[in-house]
Amino acid sequence: MEKDLRYPIGKFERGATPTETQRSEWVAVMAEAPARLTAAVARLTPEMLDTPHRPGGWTVRQTVHHMADSHMHSFVRCKLALSEDEPLVTAFKGAIWAELPDAKSAPIGPSLAIFDGLQQRWVVMLRSLAAGDWERKFRHPEMGPMTLENLLALYQWHCRHHVAQITSLRERNNWK
Repeated sequence: MEKDLRYPIGKFERGATPTETQRSEWVAVMAEAPARLTAAVARLTPEMLDTPHRPGGWTVRQTVHHMADSHMHSFVRCKLALSEDEPLVTAFKGAIWAELPDAKSAPIGPSLAIFDGLQQRWVVMLRSLAAGDWERKFRHPEMGPMTLENLLALYQWHCRHHVAQITSLRERNNWK
Protein backbone atom coordinates (compact mmCIF):
# COMPACT_ATOMS: atom_id res chain seq x y z
CA MET A 1 0.00 0.00 0.00
CA GLU A 2 1.39 3.39 -1.02
CA LYS A 3 1.90 5.93 1.75
CA ASP A 4 -0.35 9.02 1.63
CA LEU A 5 2.14 11.88 1.23
CA ARG A 6 -0.43 14.35 2.58
CA TYR A 7 -0.44 12.63 5.97
CA PRO A 8 2.94 11.00 6.68
CA ILE A 9 1.98 10.42 10.34
CA GLY A 10 -1.69 9.73 9.59
CA LYS A 11 -4.75 11.96 9.78
CA PHE A 12 -5.63 13.70 13.01
CA GLU A 13 -7.96 11.68 15.22
CA ARG A 14 -9.45 13.28 18.32
CA GLY A 15 -9.53 10.09 20.38
CA ALA A 16 -10.51 9.60 23.99
CA THR A 17 -9.97 12.06 26.81
CA PRO A 18 -6.22 12.15 27.44
CA THR A 19 -4.61 11.44 30.77
CA GLU A 20 -2.57 14.08 32.56
CA THR A 21 0.56 12.20 31.44
CA GLN A 22 -0.55 12.28 27.82
CA ARG A 23 -1.27 16.03 28.03
CA SER A 24 2.24 16.53 29.44
CA GLU A 25 3.68 14.53 26.54
CA TRP A 26 1.71 16.67 24.07
CA VAL A 27 3.00 19.86 25.69
CA ALA A 28 6.52 18.43 25.34
CA VAL A 29 5.85 17.93 21.61
CA MET A 30 4.86 21.60 21.43
CA ALA A 31 8.05 22.61 23.25
CA GLU A 32 10.25 20.54 20.93
CA ALA A 33 8.54 21.64 17.72
CA PRO A 34 10.68 24.72 16.95
CA ALA A 35 13.92 22.73 17.18
CA ARG A 36 12.45 19.93 15.08
CA LEU A 37 11.21 22.37 12.43
CA THR A 38 14.55 24.18 12.35
CA ALA A 39 16.40 20.87 11.98
CA ALA A 40 14.00 19.77 9.22
CA VAL A 41 14.84 22.83 7.10
CA ALA A 42 18.55 23.07 7.97
CA ARG A 43 20.86 23.48 4.98
CA LEU A 44 18.01 23.53 2.44
CA THR A 45 18.75 25.65 -0.62
CA PRO A 46 16.21 28.16 -1.96
CA GLU A 47 15.32 25.62 -4.67
CA MET A 48 14.69 22.96 -2.05
CA LEU A 49 12.58 25.39 0.01
CA ASP A 50 10.47 25.99 -3.09
CA THR A 51 9.85 22.27 -3.65
CA PRO A 52 6.36 20.98 -2.81
CA HIS A 53 6.33 18.21 -0.21
CA ARG A 54 4.02 16.28 -2.57
CA PRO A 55 2.51 16.82 -6.03
CA GLY A 56 0.00 19.66 -5.70
CA GLY A 57 1.08 20.37 -2.12
CA TRP A 58 2.68 23.34 -0.43
CA THR A 59 6.36 24.05 -0.75
CA VAL A 60 8.61 23.70 2.25
CA ARG A 61 8.70 27.52 2.42
CA GLN A 62 4.90 27.74 2.49
CA THR A 63 4.75 25.06 5.17
CA VAL A 64 7.18 26.94 7.44
CA HIS A 65 5.20 30.17 7.06
CA HIS A 66 1.97 28.24 7.64
CA MET A 67 3.31 26.88 10.93
CA ALA A 68 3.89 30.42 12.23
CA ASP A 69 0.53 31.69 10.91
CA SER A 70 -1.53 28.79 12.21
CA HIS A 71 0.08 28.65 15.63
CA MET A 72 -0.33 32.42 16.08
CA HIS A 73 -4.06 31.99 15.53
CA SER A 74 -4.35 29.10 17.93
CA PHE A 75 -2.25 30.74 20.62
CA VAL A 76 -4.68 33.68 20.53
CA ARG A 77 -7.65 31.27 20.60
CA CYS A 78 -6.19 29.67 23.72
CA LYS A 79 -5.77 33.06 25.40
CA LEU A 80 -9.33 34.03 24.47
CA ALA A 81 -10.70 30.80 25.92
CA LEU A 82 -8.86 31.50 29.17
CA SER A 83 -10.03 35.10 29.43
CA GLU A 84 -13.60 34.99 28.06
CA ASP A 85 -16.61 32.72 28.36
CA GLU A 86 -16.72 30.55 25.24
CA PRO A 87 -15.65 33.26 22.77
CA LEU A 88 -16.43 32.99 19.07
CA VAL A 89 -13.15 32.96 17.13
CA THR A 90 -12.59 33.64 13.46
CA ALA A 91 -11.76 30.91 10.97
CA PHE A 92 -8.19 30.76 9.71
CA LYS A 93 -8.02 30.31 5.94
CA GLY A 94 -4.60 28.63 5.91
CA ALA A 95 -4.85 27.47 2.30
CA ILE A 96 -5.47 31.04 1.14
CA TRP A 97 -2.78 32.50 3.40
CA ALA A 98 -0.28 29.97 1.99
CA GLU A 99 -0.85 31.44 -1.48
CA LEU A 100 -0.17 35.04 -0.44
CA PRO A 101 3.14 36.53 -1.67
CA ASP A 102 4.86 36.49 1.73
CA ALA A 103 4.19 32.77 2.20
CA LYS A 104 5.36 31.94 -1.30
CA SER A 105 8.56 33.98 -1.39
CA ALA A 106 9.66 35.47 1.95
CA PRO A 107 12.72 34.11 3.71
CA ILE A 108 11.82 31.51 6.33
CA GLY A 109 14.05 32.94 9.09
CA PRO A 110 11.43 35.36 10.45
CA SER A 111 8.75 32.64 10.54
CA LEU A 112 11.13 30.25 12.31
CA ALA A 113 11.82 32.98 14.88
CA ILE A 114 8.09 33.73 15.30
CA PHE A 115 7.34 30.03 15.67
CA ASP A 116 10.10 29.55 18.24
CA GLY A 117 9.10 32.52 20.39
CA LEU A 118 5.42 31.78 20.11
CA GLN A 119 5.83 28.13 21.09
CA GLN A 120 7.93 29.14 24.11
CA ARG A 121 5.15 31.47 25.30
CA TRP A 122 2.42 28.93 24.56
CA VAL A 123 4.23 26.15 26.42
CA VAL A 124 4.62 28.36 29.51
CA MET A 125 0.89 29.00 29.40
CA LEU A 126 0.00 25.34 28.79
CA ARG A 127 2.19 24.15 31.66
CA SER A 128 0.48 26.62 34.00
CA LEU A 129 -3.07 25.39 33.33
CA ALA A 130 -5.04 23.91 36.20
CA ALA A 131 -6.95 20.66 35.59
CA GLY A 132 -10.26 22.49 35.03
CA ASP A 133 -8.74 24.93 32.53
CA TRP A 134 -8.40 22.19 29.93
CA GLU A 135 -12.20 22.17 29.59
CA ARG A 136 -12.41 25.90 28.80
CA LYS A 137 -13.90 26.40 25.35
CA PHE A 138 -14.05 28.65 22.36
CA ARG A 139 -16.44 28.38 19.43
CA HIS A 140 -14.99 27.91 15.97
CA PRO A 141 -17.33 28.87 13.11
CA GLU A 142 -16.53 25.68 11.18
CA MET A 143 -15.53 23.15 13.87
CA GLY A 144 -17.96 24.21 16.60
CA PRO A 145 -17.04 24.21 20.30
CA MET A 146 -13.47 23.21 21.10
CA THR A 147 -11.86 22.74 24.50
CA LEU A 148 -8.27 23.69 25.18
CA GLU A 149 -7.63 19.96 25.52
CA ASN A 150 -8.96 19.48 21.95
CA LEU A 151 -6.76 22.34 20.77
CA LEU A 152 -3.66 20.82 22.37
CA ALA A 153 -4.40 17.43 20.81
CA LEU A 154 -4.79 19.02 17.38
CA TYR A 155 -1.73 21.26 17.57
CA GLN A 156 0.71 18.68 18.90
CA TRP A 157 -0.37 16.60 15.88
CA HIS A 158 -0.04 19.67 13.65
CA CYS A 159 3.58 20.12 14.75
CA ARG A 160 4.50 16.52 14.04
CA HIS A 161 2.45 16.44 10.80
CA HIS A 162 4.15 19.36 9.04
CA VAL A 163 7.65 18.49 10.23
CA ALA A 164 7.09 14.95 8.92
CA GLN A 165 6.00 16.33 5.53
CA ILE A 166 9.33 18.14 5.28
CA THR A 167 11.49 15.31 6.63
CA SER A 168 9.84 12.71 4.40
CA LEU A 169 10.45 14.97 1.38
CA ARG A 170 14.11 15.20 2.43
CA GLU A 171 14.32 11.42 2.73
CA ARG A 172 12.61 10.77 -0.62
CA ASN A 173 14.93 13.24 -2.37
CA ASN A 174 18.01 12.13 -0.42
CA TRP A 175 18.66 15.67 0.82
CA LYS A 176 21.26 15.26 3.56
